[in-house]
Amino acid sequence: MSIAAVVYAGGWALFFWVGDSWLQLLVAAALAVIFAQFGFLAHDLGHRQVFRTRRPSDVAGLILGNFAIGLGWGWWTTKHNKHHANPNHEDHDPDVSPAVIVWSEDQAARSTGLPRFIAKYQAFWFFPLLTLEAWHLHIASFKALFQPTAKRRSLELTLLLVHFVLYFGVVFTVLPFGKALLFLAVHQGLFGVYLGCTFAPNHKGMPVLTKEDKLDFLRKQVLTSRNVRGNLFTDVALGQLNYQIEHHLFPNMPAPNLRKAQPIVERYCREIGVDYLQTGLVESYGQALRHLHEVGAPLR
Repeated sequence: MSIAAVVYAGGWALFFWVGDSWLQLLVAAALAVIFAQFGFLAHDLGHRQVFRTRRPSDVAGLILGNFAIGLGWGWWTTKHNKHHANPNHEDHDPDVSPAVIVWSEDQAARSTGLPRFIAKYQAFWFFPLLTLEAWHLHIASFKALFQPTAKRRSLELTLLLVHFVLYFGVVFTVLPFGKALLFLAVHQGLFGVYLGCTFAPNHKGMPVLTKEDKLDFLRKQVLTSRNVRGNLFTDVALGQLNYQIEHHLFPNMPAPNLRKAQPIVERYCREIGVDYLQTGLVESYGQALRHLHEVGAPLR
């Protein structure tokens, strides 16, 4: 977290130093990576991996999420916990609820309007749509705070507003209007793509469950998750979420320990006859995109 904070400050210092220059587009790309890394840390804080007690987790999560990158930490944590409870379940997992993308043939058949149009060739639309994902998360963060169930509404809303006042204020002060708009497009677009490329290998293309499926906890978590093989670079780039199976079985386990748990879990699954899927990063995208294309086949 200390390294990330220093790099975050360094990224904005570089922005001021470069000034009115087209090189700011490279700074925008670098800041997109930094923002995503902050998102990974906020994710770990939401799972109570970092601190022993709730209060420091909440404080750090609000600073890293709401203030630093403009994502509602409270809303996202609640949504993400629902995903963990029922991964890839059509009725209970908000991450596979049909919005623009549909995740099963049943969802495709029920889709109308824009989702139905997109679903026909959604495998080709998937990565372009990710350029809008960061904006979607920002808007959803604000919308969630106006729901009756919102907690810490005033605090979270204040932190989000402070983030965007500073963010837009700095960008439009240092850069002329046209370059500022392009900086925002590159920064937020790549931020969304990076987040999407991190989450897509984890569950997309894995079995989608319905109320007809009755699985125990271990099978529900393992059979809907996919691990990504790699090295230290992969671990850092994916926020160690490439150990998705272990993370779903032990969500409170600190992320650096997931790679140690991986061979133990894989061996145990093999012993009890539970399919354990681990693949390379490129192949994980291939599996996800092939699934999306197959889902849209009836509409073509």
